[in-house]
Amino acid sequence: MPKNLPMALQDKTFIITGAGKGLGRGYALHLASLGANVVVNNRSHVGETPSSAASVVAEIIAAGGKAVAEQSDAEDTLCGARLLQTALDSFGGIDGLVANAGVSEGTSFNKQDLAQFRRTIEINLMGTVNAVHPVYQHLYQQGHGSIVVSTSVAGLYGEHGLPAYSTSKAGLLGLMYALSKEGGRHNLRINALAPYAATQMTDEYLTDELRQQMHPERVAPVVAWLMNESCGVNGEIIIAGGGLMGHARVSEPVPVPIADEADFATIDQAWKQLREQPLEREYRSALQHSAAFLKP
Repeated sequence: MPKNLPMALQDKTFIITGAGKGLGRGYALHLASLGANVVVNNRSHVGETPSSAASVVAEIIAAGGKAVAEQSDAEDTLCGARLLQTALDSFGGIDGLVANAGVSEGTSFNKQDLAQFRRTIEINLMGTVNAVHPVYQHLYQQGHGSIVVSTSVAGLYGEHGLPAYSTSKAGLLGLMYALSKEGGRHNLRINALAPYAATQMTDEYLTDELRQQMHPERVAPVVAWLMNESCGVNGEIIIAGGGLMGHARVSEPVPVPIADEADFATIDQAWKQLREQPLEREYRSALQHSAAFLKP
């Protein structure tokens, strides 16, 4: 184990889903290098020996770290309960979860059948919920912890050819915002990370130069920062990759009045006025927004 590392994550225990390859593997290796115990989750595939999760665990142990493999499928509603129990049985506790497992797609909505759409939602959105729910309940009761859900700029802005993926990743933002309000009172932080990295999911879209720039390991330190109890960040969207870090947030211009009997031209003019105004207002909850928007 490398010397002179910060001790904040020493002997803390974290679950990483989708950690058999790509970003999840990078997160697991980095957290273990900082002294954390890691539950490495990745679903097993037929004929895969050893499993990808077991291979990552072997890497961690060979480097002097501590990790165990767990092979539940994100689509399994009992996935989170198994992950939590593995952490408790193996390391005696749990301090955080990085819900990283997910799949992409490559088809337009016009050509897509609903079974394909539902499967992406089931894995990316409900699969994250499956993992988060029991862990969230445990961290809520113990009064501390950190959860990171893996969103995407496709969830923020949408992308042609990724309708279900964009929907699933946008749904995770709603989950993150709601849970950050509920858990924040119990010292439980939840944030969303939109990573840029060269992985199996993105490889075909990247140039050689971007592949060199966008190693998954370059996102991992941001995950470690979010897992650190002293970080204090809650309910935020962090963008990271290629040696850069960004912050996404929702903001609005000041609303403009429209008459009760406004016609098309009046509303069209109001819209043009809104588009020209600076983005001045940010809101920390739906209740705060409604109070500000509807005030006399």
